[in-house]
Amino acid sequence: MKPRCLLILLLAAFSSHAGELRMWTNTSGQLVEAEMLGVNAARRSVQVRLKDGTDAEIPIETLSPPDKQYAKDQWAKMQASTPSPAAPPAAQVAGLNVAMLPPRFLPRATADARLAKILESGGTAEVEAAVIRSLDSFKASQNADGSWGRGNKAAMTGFTLQCFYGHGETPDSPAYAEPVMKGLLYLIDLAKKNPHGMLTESWEGNKSGAGCYEHGIASKAMAEAYLMARGGSKSLPGLRECFEASVKLIIAQQNKKGSWTYGGKGDIAYNSETTGGDLSLANWHFLTLDLARDSKLKIDGLDACITKAKNYLESMQTKDGGFGVDQRDRHYNQWYLSGGAATGLHLLEGQGTASSKKGVKFLTEFLTAEPPAWDANCNLYSWHGYAHALLLDGGAGWKSFASKVLPQITAAQSPDGTFKRGRASWPASDAGDATYRQALCTLILETPYRCAAR
Repeated sequence: MKPRCLLILLLAAFSSHAGELRMWTNTSGQLVEAEMLGVNAARRSVQVRLKDGTDAEIPIETLSPPDKQYAKDQWAKMQASTPSPAAPPAAQVAGLNVAMLPPRFLPRATADARLAKILESGGTAEVEAAVIRSLDSFKASQNADGSWGRGNKAAMTGFTLQCFYGHGETPDSPAYAEPVMKGLLYLIDLAKKNPHGMLTESWEGNKSGAGCYEHGIASKAMAEAYLMARGGSKSLPGLRECFEASVKLIIAQQNKKGSWTYGGKGDIAYNSETTGGDLSLANWHFLTLDLARDSKLKIDGLDACITKAKNYLESMQTKDGGFGVDQRDRHYNQWYLSGGAATGLHLLEGQGTASSKKGVKFLTEFLTAEPPAWDANCNLYSWHGYAHALLLDGGAGWKSFASKVLPQITAAQSPDGTFKRGRASWPASDAGDATYRQALCTLILETPYRCAAR
């Protein structure tokens, strides 16, 4: 690796503790002597200073395995020894007034905070670079009407907006303001068109349950948009009304058991008259209820709805600790749905409960016995729930899961930011749709900073 082959860039506004002068070796055996200054996550490179005092960046993918490990360890030391300054009351980050954001949204608000969380999880700068490539891809693939996807567009738009908001991107973002704004306006307009404000094109009963899933997924995105809008400067007409209406609909359509089901008649896909439950569908609604409580809006019935939801979750826990049916050959069983349920209990209770910890223990033992593998059991729908639950629990289970899953997802990413299809072992967890797969992969990669506890 000759110095003239390096990407030479000035490192503006840089401050960190430099590393030792050492010999770096790339995969071709070429050498360069330099000290490490830091990491540029966006460009997937290590920042170094050559012996002649010239600053440069070495692409991470060209480094030898020992140098990659050295860079990872050195960067972790730099982060640990450099305290993060507290943001002043009016601090602006990417157009956001961070003092106005919910505290648990702060880890996603800055590049340094995101990278620090990734490194705490045992990940590398490549994780953040993969997220950026995916967001760039989403920006390029947005439909003309502001939506994403070819079918179930409310859900796909909701998923994609969750990816942008999970990375701290808003209508004030320098890089992604336009796609985020267009996506929000699409959902707001959709809510205005549909009876009851359902966030879906499939709002009619007696047709499909997709509309109920779509509403839950899109509502979660609108909740994040509303909470982060407090720190922004853009006017977002209709956002509060859309968010409030989406939550009120979730409350109104909760059945006596505390869950949500489809199969409604007439002008709504929900069926609140049932006494059954759908844990998979319900898991998306828990996430919105949690954020609705953070909004501090006075929404009638919200607290009672949350209490009923917690009771429903606890009623679905088996003696094994998982949530759902305990027969492996039955659909929607505890091996695939327990992540979302344990997450719901943790969030709705505001802290880890005995039930959520028992659920996490079940998951940890299951994932130890059957480690997640892209080519064997790539159940992205389930992995999304596992990641959230394990991180909120804060134990060794999360780091073990992250060490196995994050590298597999980054390895499956194509140069254009999309992701190759894995082999699922559970049909309902197979993310065959390209937009859906990309969103789930991106959300899992964002987990270290996106899924902070209250």
